[in-house]
Amino acid sequence: MPKAAARKEAVSEPQPPRKSAFREYVEAFGMAILLAMFIRTFIVQAFKIPSGSMLPTLEVGDHLLVNKFVYGVRIPFVGKRLLSFFKPEHDDVIVFIYPEDKTKDFIKRVKALPGETIEVRDKVVYINGEKIDDPHAYFEPGSRVYPNSARDNFGPLTVPEGQVFVMGDNRDHSHDSRFWGTVPIDEILGKAFILYWSWDSDSFRPRFSRMGMRIP
Repeated sequence: MPKAAARKEAVSEPQPPRKSAFREYVEAFGMAILLAMFIRTFIVQAFKIPSGSMLPTLEVGDHLLVNKFVYGVRIPFVGKRLLSFFKPEHDDVIVFIYPEDKTKDFIKRVKALPGETIEVRDKVVYINGEKIDDPHAYFEPGSRVYPNSARDNFGPLTVPEGQVFVMGDNRDHSHDSRFWGTVPIDEILGKAFILYWSWDSDSFRPRFSRMGMRIP
């Protein structure tokens, strides 16, 4: 009799409630969102090219991935970095917060680093008085030099510490550091490194040949 009572008591012990299928789906969905937000904030982010300022390197409709980890972990809203692994280098293509409108992100190429003196003379870029190798620069055929324009003649300017000077590859049609100044390194969101999709809105077709292209 005592054994039967013990068995009955064991059987009648309350079982932990099982999660409903709906709750399991909600939790899984929530975890996926949190993971996606973490990746987008700290590791990699997609970016679409909206203008021709980086032609011919980047075309309007190119979709690229930005490595947000390479220059260190940027804390959102605070704008400071932790664990700075690498510093921006010459010719890095970077995405950054536009200094004149914090709601916008821009993409340009780093041309001068902190402490360097940059000057543009008749469209040619000089760093510390020396003409640089500038293979990514593009000028429209027949483009004229305008002596009184910052587009073609700028500086000299010494880049402040903690900042970089950026320019678009399409030098005749780029709104960049020649017009609004340098970019704080803490406001660089990351380095662009690969194209994963490209769409030609004029012909309404994808540019398959550009997909998977590394950004020089």
